[in-house]
Parts: sequence; structure tokens; C-alpha cells
Amino acid sequence: MEKRLGALPVAAEFLRRLDVAGIVDGLCPSGPSAHLTHGQVIEALVANRLTSPTIPLFRVGDRARTWAVEEVLGIEAGLLNDDRLARALDAIAPKLEQLAGTVGARAITEFGIDVSRLHWDMTSMSVHGAYPLEDQDDAFPVIKHGHPKDRRVDLKQVQAGLAVSGDGGIPVHARVFGGGAAEVSQVVGAMKDLQKLADEREFLLVADSKLVSYPNVAALLAARTAFIAPVPAAQVKNGFYAALDLGAATVVDWAPDRDAGKVPAQREVYRVLEDVHTLNGPRKRDPVLSVRRILVHSTGNAAGQQAARTKRLTRAAEDLDKVQHGAGGKYYNTAEKIAARIGVIAKTRRVASCLRTEIGEDDAGRPHPGLALRPAGPGRRGGGRRLVRAADGADSRAGRPEPGPDPVQGPGIGRAPLRGLQGSPGGHPAVRAAQPPRRRPDPGHLSGSAGLQPDRTPGQTSPGP
Repeated sequence: MEKRLGALPVAAEFLRRLDVAGIVDGLCPSGPSAHLTHGQVIEALVANRLTSPTIPLFRVGDRARTWAVEEVLGIEAGLLNDDRLARALDAIAPKLEQLAGTVGARAITEFGIDVSRLHWDMTSMSVHGAYPLEDQDDAFPVIKHGHPKDRRVDLKQVQAGLAVSGDGGIPVHARVFGGGAAEVSQVVGAMKDLQKLADEREFLLVADSKLVSYPNVAALLAARTAFIAPVPAAQVKNGFYAALDLGAATVVDWAPDRDAGKVPAQREVYRVLEDVHTLNGPRKRDPVLSVRRILVHSTGNAAGQQAARTKRLTRAAEDLDKVQHGAGGKYYNTAEKIAARIGVIAKTRRVASCLRTEIGEDDAGRPHPGLALRPAGPGRRGGGRRLVRAADGADSRAGRPEPGPDPVQGPGIGRAPLRGLQGSPGGHPAVRAAQPPRRRPDPGHLSGSAGLQPDRTPGQTSPGP
């Protein structure tokens, strides 16, 4: 009889070195009459997921007969029926976090993983089905509606948090959360779990902007845990970036991997500034927290932002031209309809911060819009730009001019490379002015100006990083 081998021997060797079966049996002992211990069943399930990750988790015993499970793991395939798997999963459910922490600590010591830098993030997994609350056990994460990462707001979800080492991206800690759990509230718990994993060793906690809240930062500072994360845009005042002096920034000797093969003159230039970021507590008596903040400007992302913004403004101007041409006609015969259409354009083209409108009437009493697109200047959201991210690659919302985030570092941290930076979009060329509406009186009847009126010359960059 031929059986599939695949990566089963590799999985078995890792399971043996991690002592998964021994750890499970130590925390969740089986009855004396059991043919298989809970640890053996969990090892078989882990091997199944590693070798057949896309196959649904049922009839595992049938598939085990076609694989060399008995020869490699020493487990008879007929014993891996669905009932036995369910009993093993029920047994480890109350001890899941303790099991994950113990296995993670074992991996650190067994394989010599460097845990001086740990990355923490959460994700969501949407599920199909009703999952009524009354049928769920409150002692475990509850499947319910929340804020899904895949934007499937129509589906309920469960969330998972994962911590990986900076040394090879190896998962060392995992936790499951209910669908409605707030991500910002889970950072402190993750930090405490990671402290236990790292034992007495100091580590740098890298996370996303959910880390930067007053309770989280206060707990991290009290625990003397170093951290770095991007500051949420809402914590930075409008106009802050536009007021920064790019000439005062320091050029850093760093280049992204994508520029490794380019000559120095063609590589992106990165400049940094350093200041202090403060957080106020929810109560007046709460002390003000101060942490180190680093601002980074990238010439490459600045040029990309400028091009994307010019394209967005050009398309918005074209849409507004159509509104002006059709004003007073069949579809735009009232000021309300014109205003509604302009609102849609401003939202879909993302130009609300730099669009000024005034709707008047011509000699015949028909509505005429006066429109102007102006680049948002200092003090207005959408002006000169920013920003700092902790991963390679351009912002997924490339071209969207909004402030933040900045990286925040805890005490006692050296300079760390910050990647995926977006700079100032700078100015942009003017788009064509809107023509007077067809079959309408002289444009002088319009109550406002039309077209794009830049407040800086094309190619000029904004002053702030």
C-alpha cells in the first residue's frame, strides 16, 4: 500500500522538539482507559493543518489512512474519529492560553529565538451563520459583530492576536478574542504575556497605532517596556506637518530594499526630525505622558503623493465641469440637486478639504454654481504631509492627504529603521478652468470662480515632513 509522506516527517520532528504532546498531557491529562492521549490527538491535528491547510477539519481519520500517520506519528488512523477530536479540543479549550504560552517559551529556548524585538498585531476572521449569543459560552470568545478587517460588516467574526519575533518572524504567542473586543484594549494583556515569555530579557514591542492610547502607554511606561508604533492621525493637530521646516531635518543613511540596485543619485532620500509627543489622560488629575516621537520625510513617497493628488484633483475638476455645464437643465435644475451632486463628487474624489462652492442664480433665476478647487494650506487637513509606517510598501490609500501617524518610542530605545514613509505631496499643476455652461448667459453671472487655483508653484514641495 502506498501512502503520502509529504512534509509529515518535518512536522513530526518539530512537534517532538517542541514537546507539544507532553505539554498538552501535562495540563490536560486523559483518562486511564483512553487509547490516545489528548496530546497525541493534538499533535495529529497540528500535523494535519500543516500538511493539508486548505482541507476542512472533518473526517481527519479517513485522510490519515492515505497518509503515513501511523508510521510517522505512531497513531492508528481509525482512532482519529470526529468524536475523539472533539473531546480533545474540549479538553484543551480552558487551558488554551497557558498551552500557547508554554509552547512559545519552549520554542524560544529550544531553537534559540531572539526575542529582543516582538511584533504584535490582531486580525479578524469572518464566519457565516447565525451564532446566536444564547447558544454560546461566555467563558470563551464570543462570535459576534465587530469591526472586521475584511470589511464584511454583514458577517459575525472572531478575532486573533499574534506576536512574532523579529528574528525570522516566528510566532511565539497567540490569543483568541471575541468578535466585539476592542483592539486597543488588548495591548496591555499582550504585553504582560510577552513579558512572561521573554522572562527577564528586555524586548522592544512593535505594534500598530492601536497601541498609542493613554492607558496602553501608561502601562508600558510603568512596566518599563520599550515600544514603537505609529501615532494615530487624530492625535496630531491639523497644520502640524505643514509648519515643519524640512531644511531642519537630518538626512539619514538608509535606503529601502527596492532601491538597493539604484545608483545613489536615484535613491529616495529620507530625513528625520525628533520631538516629544504628549498624551493627556481622560481625567484632569491624570499626569501628562511624554514619549519620544520621530518624524520622517521621504522624497519618493512625496512625489507619489503629489502625482496621486494631482490626478484626484484633475478628475474632480472634470466632474465639476459637467455640473456647471448642466446647471439649470433637466438634472440640475435646483440648488439642492446641485449641492447634492457636488457633495458626492467631494466625497468620492476626496477633495472636500479643498473644494469651495457657492450656488447663485442667473438672470432667468436658474441656479449656477461657482466652484473653486484650492490645495489645502497650513492649518487645514489635507495640507503638507507626513507620515510614518512600520512596514515596507506604499500606503494602501496612496494619494490620500491626511496627517499622521508618527512613530512613538518608549524610553531607552535606540534609533530604529522606520520604513514605508510618505512625505509631502507638494504642489500640483493647474487643471483646465471650467467652461461657461452651455445655453447660458455670460459667465459673469456666476457668483464664484471656477477651476483649480494652486497656492504654490508646480513642483514645489511643502515645508514639512
